[in-house]
Amino acid sequence: MVISRRSLLQATTATATSVALTGMAHGERAPDTATGHRPGASLWEEFRASPRTHPQIPFIGRAGYAGGSTAFPRRPVRADVVRYGARPDGSADAAPAINRAIAETGERGGGTVRLPPGRYRIDDIIRIGHSNVTLRGAGSGATTLYATRSLTDIIGPYGSRYGGDKSSWSWAGGLVWVCPRDRLRALTGAIKAREWPFEGWTGNRRDQWRTLARVTSPARRGDLTVTVDAPAALRPGDRVLLQLSDDAGHGLLAHMCGDVEGTATYDWSDKTKLLSYAPYEWPVRITAVRGRRVTLDRPLPLDARPEWAPRFTTLVAPVTGSGVEGLTIEMRETTQSPHLLDTGYNGLAMQCAWDCWADDVHVVNADNGFLFVAAKAVTLRRTRVSGRGSHHPYACREGSHDNLVEDFSVERPAAPPPAGTQVHGINVEGLSSYNVWSRGRMATGTFDTHRGLPFANVRTEITLHNDGKHGGDANAGPLYGARFTHWNVTVTNGRAGCVRIDDVAPYSATVGISEVTPFGQIDTPDFQGPLHARLDAYGTPAVTPRNLHTAQRRLSHGLPTRRQGESR
Repeated sequence: MVISRRSLLQATTATATSVALTGMAHGERAPDTATGHRPGASLWEEFRASPRTHPQIPFIGRAGYAGGSTAFPRRPVRADVVRYGARPDGSADAAPAINRAIAETGERGGGTVRLPPGRYRIDDIIRIGHSNVTLRGAGSGATTLYATRSLTDIIGPYGSRYGGDKSSWSWAGGLVWVCPRDRLRALTGAIKAREWPFEGWTGNRRDQWRTLARVTSPARRGDLTVTVDAPAALRPGDRVLLQLSDDAGHGLLAHMCGDVEGTATYDWSDKTKLLSYAPYEWPVRITAVRGRRVTLDRPLPLDARPEWAPRFTTLVAPVTGSGVEGLTIEMRETTQSPHLLDTGYNGLAMQCAWDCWADDVHVVNADNGFLFVAAKAVTLRRTRVSGRGSHHPYACREGSHDNLVEDFSVERPAAPPPAGTQVHGINVEGLSSYNVWSRGRMATGTFDTHRGLPFANVRTEITLHNDGKHGGDANAGPLYGARFTHWNVTVTNGRAGCVRIDDVAPYSATVGISEVTPFGQIDTPDFQGPLHARLDAYGTPAVTPRNLHTAQRRLSHGLPTRRQGESR
């Protein structure tokens, strides 16, 4: 008898609460004593009964711009880049003119900067550092920004804050860069000084914040209200950070993994990169303050327990309400660099951006196509990556939360990737949570969960030629936290790795994927013992609802509010 590696892994993790049981390949399902699930019951109906606290499926119905809005603002045109001196025939560097138009529009309070049809050469970064500014071309088939220089050429080499000879341009920065002016100035200044920065919400050294209020009573994942000690510094409409610090026993990290039994024996102590990511920082808006009770615009993503010193703090003032529309970002064609040595031919980066968007944007010949770096509630719609191979067509990292990528496409590389390169696909890492990839077609790549303990992320209604590899250093910790969900995924080449995750991801849901076989990259679980994962409708990538995000978005508008301390 031949025992496959997947069968062996299933045998070591199967329990009454795991779905990795004999018969799963035929769509059967075992009872889940942890959730009261019955064979044959609809997983969607089960989620609807407890949408904010379901053990395997995260609540992502408000992901994206403005809580999942399907419409973006149409602001009046305040500037035309041609009138600022940009030439649409590519004969001269248009970056200075475009950047002047953007800056002046932002300084006047916002509006649309128009890029008429044409091909605009840019020898510098296009910077969107003001709120309420839209950079709008005439359509991705009509307006092109042609980038002649990499980020290394423009700014300089960017090493890793963790040492080694890696280039951080392999996952950071964009030739169109949406980032607050002062934050971008500080980032690029540190890079030029070879003082490799943290890139997130609290500055290069993670020290640019102050406490506004401390959470004084325990609160649970899914709560919308919390109790604080000093509400005077909080106002409705404020954008703040909720910080959760890890405890000496790494209980917060275990909680991100669903508190599965195996977290107790997992060695957290040598995961130095992962430990540097704490505290967990979650941007959130205040919607009401009544006495010491504070209401949030989204349910808590994790418990707020006293041992994690939960508090609301300030954060870097983000860019809000800005967008990029209707254009192609094309790089000077180069050979794809060896893995982790990219020079920074990167497309669009959203960094310290909140409630922003991109629509009808095409990136060609990029090292990295679209990057979320400490981004919150950003929507990418109708985006595409093509040309030569991209290291990360899409990447989501450095504490990025509640972002949405929908109607996206990753095309097959124009030529085979050179030896020593990697294509990851759609990436998520670095404690990033509640991000969604929806309605996509991927001719290359994979579902790249890149260690760094991301959790509660969703990929839904995607067709994939699964030929990529996930990445991530061993000292970045587990591949998966809890509540990863893959819902209605068609794998055209039958490769299981990174898509069927019921035997590696704790408290996950693999629902409606086509039949797949382990070959190529195969991973063992990070945690011993039961994973409490779910596998439903295996071999049938057409379950109802077809799209988990769309269904949750519709559901979210009618959800009752559950207050702190109420019964589940």
